[in-house]
Amino acid sequence: MKLNWIYGVLVATALTIPASAQVGIYIGGAPPPLRYEERGPVPGPGYAWVDGYWAPHGRRYAWVAGRWDRPPYEGAYWNHPHYDHYRQGWQLHEGHWDREDHGRDH
Repeated sequence: MKLNWIYGVLVATALTIPASAQVGIYIGGAPPPLRYEERGPVPGPGYAWVDGYWAPHGRRYAWVAGRWDRPPYEGAYWNHPHYDHYRQGWQLHEGHWDREDHGRDH
């Protein structure tokens, strides 16, 4: 009985911890140049443009089109995805919503 309770607490704790870690996938060749995308009309007030990017797809890259999206909270801005080159190859750092104060307490 006590073991079941401990197991339940561990599972509940694991589910409440935010998953902010990124899996490191390296690709040998550099990503292609970014594509210019013509933005369609803004679908409504409060939307922000999320840039398109080249995503790893096996040993190649596949274009993920940009889109209009609503920020998840007031003052959020889109931090675009980008690649960095390491000894192992190129690695994608995924885009995400961020805030100017970078999470400092108010």
